[in-house]
Amino acid sequence: MVKSAADRVLMMGAIRLVGLLFGLAVLPFVPWPSPTTWIWLALATAATFVYYGLLIESYRIGDLGQVYPLARGSAPVLLALIAFVTIGERLAPAQIMAVALITGGIFVLVIGKGGDRMAVGFALATGISIATYSFLGGLGVRSSASILGFQAWLEILTGTGMLAFVAFRRPGRIWAFARAKGAIGLFAGALSVGGYLAFLAAAKELPLAPIAALRECSLIFGTVIGAVLLKEPFGARRIAAAGLVTSGVIVLATSARH
Repeated sequence: MVKSAADRVLMMGAIRLVGLLFGLAVLPFVPWPSPTTWIWLALATAATFVYYGLLIESYRIGDLGQVYPLARGSAPVLLALIAFVTIGERLAPAQIMAVALITGGIFVLVIGKGGDRMAVGFALATGISIATYSFLGGLGVRSSASILGFQAWLEILTGTGMLAFVAFRRPGRIWAFARAKGAIGLFAGALSVGGYLAFLAAAKELPLAPIAALRECSLIFGTVIGAVLLKEPFGARRIAAAGLVTSGVIVLATSARH
């Protein structure tokens, strides 16, 4: 929905409006964050803002079928590395094989005619930002007394910041966009809030890297959506790349050590 929007900044603002409303609605029913949780919230908020900017720019430059697999497919690998270095989550042999599959899929996608260099660069930078905010959010929710409470404050912080940016950069276009695409933006926002809440609920108890990997199985759907709805090319190279990356994601998820 962000990719297909005439104004991606306004679409992202509509999505985050839902998050802000969700946060405000549940705020009276959740405990106040601890000082440690506030630190994680601040770090996760900053990383999320970086993600928003990189995602919007990536979709401006590249196709959904190229940007989405690279950004989402590289995130589990990066998160696995971050988790290994910082909190000691180690990779089993099957998970190492998964890393090889995902890396191979990315290589297939970007070589030759399969990818524009600038789009690839922004997509990989977006993947880094996804891994970063997922890591910070995962550790943050573990420090929080409430999953809903952590997400509520994260949605309030990111939503307020994004809507302030929209008001500053698009003051004359908000109402026209709301009339034309507001309902779609709210629907996308509901999907976003629900999906991240599911991730945080899992990250509260389970290892971060396999959870992120399972979450990124959505990339194959993103590639198909790009071809079917946005009429983007879906040749043999992208089919092979999406297949390899998705295989790696599945192996990484199913080989999780509990």
